[in-house]
Amino acid sequence: MRQVKINGVYKHFKGNYYIVVDIARDTETLEEYVVYRALYGDNELWIRKLDDFLSEVDHEKYPLIKQKYRFELAEIKDEK
Repeated sequence: MRQVKINGVYKHFKGNYYIVVDIARDTETLEEYVVYRALYGDNELWIRKLDDFLSEVDHEKYPLIKQKYRFELAEIKDEK
């Protein structure tokens, strides 16, 4: 099963990048959510259900998208 990397930078299938801040739980349902910050614009903070964050792209709705998952861990290389 895929896991979320805290402080990992993820690419959304539509092209933007986000950094995962943490995993949080709903106080009533105990459902897990990913807390992540946009790495563009106003750097807004977002939450999404963990299962949704890890889900595959709906390729029927987005047939031209090559990325398999909604969010994929980005490979960031050191420039040194």
